[in-house]
Amino acid sequence: MVSGHVWDDVIGAEERLMARHYVGRRTVGCRPALLCIDLYAQVFGDRREPLEMAIERFPASCGPTAWDAKEPIGLVLDAARRAGIPIAHTTGESRPASQLGGATQRRRDRDDPAMDGYAIVPEFAPVDGEYLVVKTRASAFFGTPLSTWLRMRDVDTLVVVGESTSGCVRASVVDAYSHGFRVVVCEEGVFDRSPLSHRMSLFDMHHKYATVARTDRVLEYLDGPGPDFPIVEA
Repeated sequence: MVSGHVWDDVIGAEERLMARHYVGRRTVGCRPALLCIDLYAQVFGDRREPLEMAIERFPASCGPTAWDAKEPIGLVLDAARRAGIPIAHTTGESRPASQLGGATQRRRDRDDPAMDGYAIVPEFAPVDGEYLVVKTRASAFFGTPLSTWLRMRDVDTLVVVGESTSGCVRASVVDAYSHGFRVVVCEEGVFDRSPLSHRMSLFDMHHKYATVARTDRVLEYLDGPGPDFPIVEA
């Protein structure tokens, strides 16, 4: 099993036994795209504060973990823009007439804070040429043209940042793998309100559907991927 990841302190003997069947040299393609998942206002709130305080005002907030992820997400987004690779962003459908239910079954309050909760925060907002995916379910692929958009750009590998690790990130990673893309999840660039769900979701994704890599390795990859770049060694 690959060591040195955030899940190392929570997995048990049975999980370690399972992981032995997935170890090995991981490679990725040379035509990546970046997918930024749900970096919208309501998951950050308007300030850094403890989770128990944040969710009183912003029920979808991920609290301090969201703020901790801002720097690595910014580094990856800047590197992707320098490299000129395709970049897609997702957000939730906010038009009442278009709602088909939420991405999860979380209870929603009609008296949510008076802020545009699904607006992507300014530091991560799409710029000209970047694609904005509006979705009604957890996966960025479900009911959207994202796969077609990526195929039209000859993408073979999807680098993923955003939230939540156990929800929309995981659902999008599984669907990306199912669509035939290689997937890289930036470990410090994804976040969740639940530390345990975050760790175990990363563990599962790394061993089944994706490669979870540290930010510095992701940046090295985006700086100039060659054929079969070894994103993780055995």
